[in-house]
Amino acid sequence: MNNDLSKLLSEWAYEPGSINARLIQGDDGQPRIQIRVDLGILQMFPTGRPDGERPHGFPSLLEYFEAQLDSKAEEEEGAPAERFSLDAEDSRLLREEAVQYYHRYLALLALEDFEGVVRDTTRNLRVLDLCAAHSETEGDRNVLEQFRPYILMLRARAMASQALKDNEPKAAVFALDQGLESLRQYFSSVGQPQMFDASAEADMLRGMRESLVPKLPVSQHAELRTRLAEAIENENYELAAILRDELKMMGKTATPLPAAAAPEPDKKSDEGKDDKAAD
Repeated sequence: MNNDLSKLLSEWAYEPGSINARLIQGDDGQPRIQIRVDLGILQMFPTGRPDGERPHGFPSLLEYFEAQLDSKAEEEEGAPAERFSLDAEDSRLLREEAVQYYHRYLALLALEDFEGVVRDTTRNLRVLDLCAAHSETEGDRNVLEQFRPYILMLRARAMASQALKDNEPKAAVFALDQGLESLRQYFSSVGQPQMFDASAEADMLRGMRESLVPKLPVSQHAELRTRLAEAIENENYELAAILRDELKMMGKTATPLPAAAAPEPDKKSDEGKDDKAAD
């Protein structure tokens, strides 16, 4: 049996500066994700734990520890509940498992499987939350927090990209706004609110949002209001009056016209009123 990978590697050249990923069919007929790195190829399963393992019979180590945490919370009322905690080894193993998912969601992003990216980034955020709340040492509680802004950004980006794939630009903008708000809350929670504006992650989401807004479909009402404002600014009061009437017919409140644009009173009608009053 020849275990030399040279031929396989030469057929798929490494490209620095990009995520080199592909989806292949395994010998068992099931799909696999492969990533070409400088020294070889990483292969993983597209769902479940990337390496296919089931620690303690659970889909992942995270789910094993979450089940333990739930079990502690469901202990009989009145019984002395032992506090759930993660020792140094538990925390290390969770971090190593999170790296597997990190490699996979980067590959999924390159393959435009945005739902998979959302699934795996959401999952890794749960790892951060679990460690932050239950790791025994301060170092283990905080070591992963530096990655939270990046994961939040990537998750929002994937949600927006999926919305665009579904031809839902408004949903894409909403996802980006949610991602920006999550970043804002994170920096505030760590006592560094000023870092939000300077963060590369926020810049990424803002840039994506700015490129989307001009492509949003404009409602008829919004379009009329925009044209009305432009007509008033250009002192085209005749057009402004027509647009105002259209807005009224739609049951919308129109922008008041300037005094100079107000229609002149009907002189004949006024004269008639004066004559009648004189009689």
